[in-house]
Parts: sequence; C-alpha cells; structure tokens
Amino acid sequence: MKDDGGFAFPTGDQHNDPGMTLRDWFAGMALQGILASHPHRSTKDPGDDTAHEACAWADRMIKERQKS
Repeated sequence: MKDDGGFAFPTGDQHNDPGMTLRDWFAGMALQGILASHPHRSTKDPGDDTAHEACAWADRMIKERQKS
C-alpha cells in the first residue's frame, strides 16, 4: 500500500472521523495549481492525466517529507 502521509487535519477522534489523508490534501492543492496555470484544462473533460499528474505531485511531496 502506498504511503498516504497520514491524516492531513486530524480531528482527535480518528476512529469516527479520520478526515482526509495528507496525500489527498497535497493532490487537491496540486490540482488547484495545475488548473490555475492551465485554465483551458478546466473547460473540458480533465481526463485521467490531470488527476494522475496531481497525484504524482502528492506522492512526490510525501516522499520528500520522508527524507527529513
């Protein structure tokens, strides 16, 4: 299983509401940047490559965090 970085915003009650993973949050932030820098992407079907790119950036951030 791929490292998801744990919870991005732990609620304290992680058994009932664990929240999103850090990987999900990183991917969402990357997606914002991708769409903001390429506005034409947001007016058409994004396809798998846009989501793949956002997830690849998230994975890279998780990997970089593990170095420290």
